[in-house]
Amino acid sequence: MPTEPTFRRARGDAVEAAALAHLQARGLQPLARNANSRGGELDLVMRDGAVVVFVEVRYRNSQAFGGGAASVDAGKRRKLVRTAQLWLQRHPQHADAACRFDVVAASGNPAAPQLDWLRDAFRADEV
Repeated sequence: MPTEPTFRRARGDAVEAAALAHLQARGLQPLARNANSRGGELDLVMRDGAVVVFVEVRYRNSQAFGGGAASVDAGKRRKLVRTAQLWLQRHPQHADAACRFDVVAASGNPAAPQLDWLRDAFRADEV
């Protein structure tokens, strides 16, 4: 029987893979997945034309308490912006690109989740 952290990681990997496929089918190109830094982790970093897109993937079993999108609160947004800034410093070829923060809210069966893509979910200058 898998432990809870192992189960949660496998579920997260499945949902992120579904989100990645969803976004690629809509023309975005992957730049990084699970990009870690001392400030946190970026689930997906993608390119939408000339725009670098930082994607937070949030899974919730139900829509109670607002679902996955609602869980990206002000503190999480600040952390994502800081982590994105560090990623851009480490990847100077993208440092001058326009950037966007998207959220993919996932629910239901992790193996085939329902996905709600929120383009431009928040802006760095709002946090």
